[in-house]
Amino acid sequence: MADDPTVWQLGLEKNAANFVALTPLSFLARTASVYPARPAIVHGEVRRSWGEVHARCRRLASALARRGLGRGDVVAIIAPNIPAMVEAHFGVPMAGCVLNTLNTRLDAATLRFMLEHGGAKLLLVDREFAPVMRAALSGMAAPPEVVDIEDAATAGTASLGALTYEALLEQGDLDFAWLAPQDEWDAISLNYTSGTTGDPKGVVYHHRGAYLNAVSNILGWSGMGRHPVYLWTLPLFHCNGWCFPWSIAAVAGVNVCLRRVEAAAMWTAIRRERVTHMCGAPIVYAMLVDAPAEMRAGVDHAIAGQIAAAAPPPALIEGCTRAGIELTHVYGLTETYGPASVCAWQEEWADLPLDARADRLSRQGVTAVLQEAMEVLDPDTLRPVPRDGHTMGEIMFRGNITMKGYLKNPASTAKAFAGGWFRTGDLAVVHADGYAKIQDRSKDIIISGGENISSLEVEEALYRHPAVMHAAVVAQPDEKWGEVPCAVLEMRPGMSATEDEIIAFCRERMARYKVPKRVLFREIPKTSTGKIQKHLLREMVAGR
Repeated sequence: MADDPTVWQLGLEKNAANFVALTPLSFLARTASVYPARPAIVHGEVRRSWGEVHARCRRLASALARRGLGRGDVVAIIAPNIPAMVEAHFGVPMAGCVLNTLNTRLDAATLRFMLEHGGAKLLLVDREFAPVMRAALSGMAAPPEVVDIEDAATAGTASLGALTYEALLEQGDLDFAWLAPQDEWDAISLNYTSGTTGDPKGVVYHHRGAYLNAVSNILGWSGMGRHPVYLWTLPLFHCNGWCFPWSIAAVAGVNVCLRRVEAAAMWTAIRRERVTHMCGAPIVYAMLVDAPAEMRAGVDHAIAGQIAAAAPPPALIEGCTRAGIELTHVYGLTETYGPASVCAWQEEWADLPLDARADRLSRQGVTAVLQEAMEVLDPDTLRPVPRDGHTMGEIMFRGNITMKGYLKNPASTAKAFAGGWFRTGDLAVVHADGYAKIQDRSKDIIISGGENISSLEVEEALYRHPAVMHAAVVAQPDEKWGEVPCAVLEMRPGMSATEDEIIAFCRERMARYKVPKRVLFREIPKTSTGKIQKHLLREMVAGR
């Protein structure tokens, strides 16, 4: 009949039956319904099921709502990888709020900036970090309400807030009807960059991206399946743990919490809980493979490990293989919810010599399953570079697994997405098989132990020293951390300083992991226009 709708006209209107905003919070609700008795969180003597975690998260959401917090309000948390950190990834957005996880390694001034810029209304603080947060809050005109997180490891330490986390949960309603996002584009979390070009930028994640990246994690990591046992060696403050809190909920897995990333603690947890999956920087895996044999005794099962930051060297790959750890190299940024590309394993690589296999595994790889696209493009023309392993372009992403934007920074957001792609600033080549490999970092970012360090930030601190005339900071290869900052200094005529004096000077002005590990005093190579030639300095400190 002429008036009958065609197939293209059917279902054009969204309604409650055929359209529900994507949110990773739905994973928790389903798993708590289907697997309420299955273990969800393990932390020392603490054992909680998915039913219990769901109830606690609803109580947290209810308690926040009763304080007048709701859609768009920011709730910050600073804590190690303990149960409260996992629960906050659900309970905070279940109240409609935005979760802001704070880097535990930062100094008080940077933390204060993040709290003020993000506008946090409430702050959850593990007591281990009470001293630095007390200093951060002391300079704020309108500090947030503070709630203490108690843990067995911090029993008896001084409190910062007037209320504890457990007391806050007791104020919540077990039957609270948690809030789904009105739009899947609504913000779910706020993550700050490391301030590589000045003040840290507030990266806003949306529910849709968090949902899709959580699923992409599962699809792109072989063997994850149902009920994995996941060891929290990756900081939960880093890109919301690469979205793995939501991934683990989706597959009814186990979150094995870890306050300290130490070899003995990791091997004990791996053996006792039969850990199947973990993520981290190369230093994490180096700790495991370099540990005494007695620490590894009794571990007879395979472990899947994702590795990011610096590429895994051959010796580390060999050590992990001996230890039963199968590595997968991934790549991404805070702006892409963590890894948005993966060095997808090809079966024929298994027959390659170790050095050749390590070369393949060191590549940043190909697009993650649910990211729309990763390309290496000419930054001016936006044309793909040839797959010759030689021509460099900039790695760019496009798709659902890219940030909503930078908070209160439309200029930087527009610049980051210029041309319809998210521009990483990382320069790479593409090999004949389509796998990308980073060659250089356009912003001279140093990645040390998985943390981004701005060479400009360190240089600015060095220039404050009265004896420093010129300063340049570059990455120096390091077996333990992957890379560490190395400072090259030209001193003012008639003035001098020792390496120890410079290092001590920097320690007073920045987080310890950003402090140069080596200081060289020599003329800095420059172009005819006075521009520092950092590529020559990198070759020098690398011994080339």
